[in-house]
Amino acid sequence: MRYVPRVTSAALHSSLSRDRRWRAVLDRDRRYDGAFVYAVRSTGIYCRPSCPSRRPRRTQVRFFSIPEAAEAVGFRACRRCKPASRTPDPQVELVRDLCRALAAQPDRRLELGALARLAGRGPQQVARAFRRVLGVSPRQYQEALRVRRLKTELKGRRHVSPAIYEAGYSSSSRVYERAHAELGMTPAAYARGGTGMRIAHAIVPSPLGRLLVAATERGVCHVALGDDPARLERGLRAEFPGATIVGEEAQLGAWVRAVVRYLEGREPHLELPLDVRATAFQRQVWNALRKIPYGETRTYSEVASAIGRPRAVRAVARACAMNPTALVVPCHRVVSKDGSPGGYRWGQERKRKLLELESGSSH
Repeated sequence: MRYVPRVTSAALHSSLSRDRRWRAVLDRDRRYDGAFVYAVRSTGIYCRPSCPSRRPRRTQVRFFSIPEAAEAVGFRACRRCKPASRTPDPQVELVRDLCRALAAQPDRRLELGALARLAGRGPQQVARAFRRVLGVSPRQYQEALRVRRLKTELKGRRHVSPAIYEAGYSSSSRVYERAHAELGMTPAAYARGGTGMRIAHAIVPSPLGRLLVAATERGVCHVALGDDPARLERGLRAEFPGATIVGEEAQLGAWVRAVVRYLEGREPHLELPLDVRATAFQRQVWNALRKIPYGETRTYSEVASAIGRPRAVRAVARACAMNPTALVVPCHRVVSKDGSPGGYRWGQERKRKLLELESGSSH
């Protein structure tokens, strides 16, 4: 029988770039089992992303969408994780089916009991499955769906009020109360793609390559590391397509100097005001990261426990990967359970150097 990949909800909602696939492999993220397999040139074996085997070097890895593609060029299936097996993770399957049901009924708010009846499971089984697979409760997931729909409606309409009601909100007051946390701006500003916002930025040399610092009038909104200044600026403009983005190194001087001093090992306590868009869960994780002392690290599971969500390890890893403010929110201080550095949005080599910088300090 021909293998048909069972793509999980995580895979359905992700653009599976090579970097995203590699992060899934590093995190042994079972939600991506069925979305792709990875093969190791040195061993001739291909595996699921969640395979418990020792992680190979990135240069030895190839990715394939389905097992047949890997086998067609000579790779053999791993006997440990059995990547050609049809057996899915039952909790992933449960959550995936419920997510599809919720997406098909965007105007309907289903309470936990109704979801449980729909799935033919107990309410607590459904709640635990959501928290384990997605890192959020069913209610939080439905709220995220509404916010996603609101964003889509705002981009497609000239007026705000119809978009708010079309997205399933009964009144505009609650949307405006939570606008900054969910959208990073008012609904009207979001509808204009951030038009009207003014973001100052500066790109300067640093010990880890080029450093970009950007800020609104409220605080730092973007910090990135890279090798190409033009690429860094393109990334900033893609993040805020409708904003007015200007180069203002003088205006950001104090904040830029603080970050550079940190990278030089002269500023261990990097306390800068932030103005970032985030879900409630992301904000919770990022606040926890800022509490990790300089020179120390935590595992993803330790961060999950610190925020009272011990089963949300993968969701914590995703929040770290989505951190828009490198260094200020020190996601580099979160490492894998096996002691390896784990993934890093701005490159593993930079993460290794940052950890060496902090561990070698006497502060």
